[in-house]
Amino acid sequence: MENIRDIISAHNPKAFSAADSTGEVENEILASTSEIPDLFFDDILISFKLTRVEIIMLMYFYRLTWCKPNLHRKYGIAPIVSHSELAKNLDIAMDTLHSTVRRLEAFGFIETIRSGQYFVRKYFTEDLDKKYGQSYDNFL
Repeated sequence: MENIRDIISAHNPKAFSAADSTGEVENEILASTSEIPDLFFDDILISFKLTRVEIIMLMYFYRLTWCKPNLHRKYGIAPIVSHSELAKNLDIAMDTLHSTVRRLEAFGFIETIRSGQYFVRKYFTEDLDKKYGQSYDNFL
């Protein structure tokens, strides 16, 4: 049986470039992150029986409203330019998109202001908004 020291000493580490030693790498792609409240995982997913498409669409609306630069963030408004573009981005049929929006509205997570604009609750339900002190300016 070989000694571990002999194995390690025989191992040649990979060569590092100058870029590696400075910590800079050309064309490095960094993963982005979005902040989702823990109560989504601890409360909403348990209390509401959401389908996969409902979760995807809710996360899309939430991310667009609260996690990305948004002029209407203060009001909780998601700016959706095109339903067909949204359906394409989420890889769902248009009728599925419309029925999912209606279901999310029935749960109280979102509210249609007008076509292409949706009010998206920061804490997903009115009770949780009140509990965590989230209020919105009157947008209607």
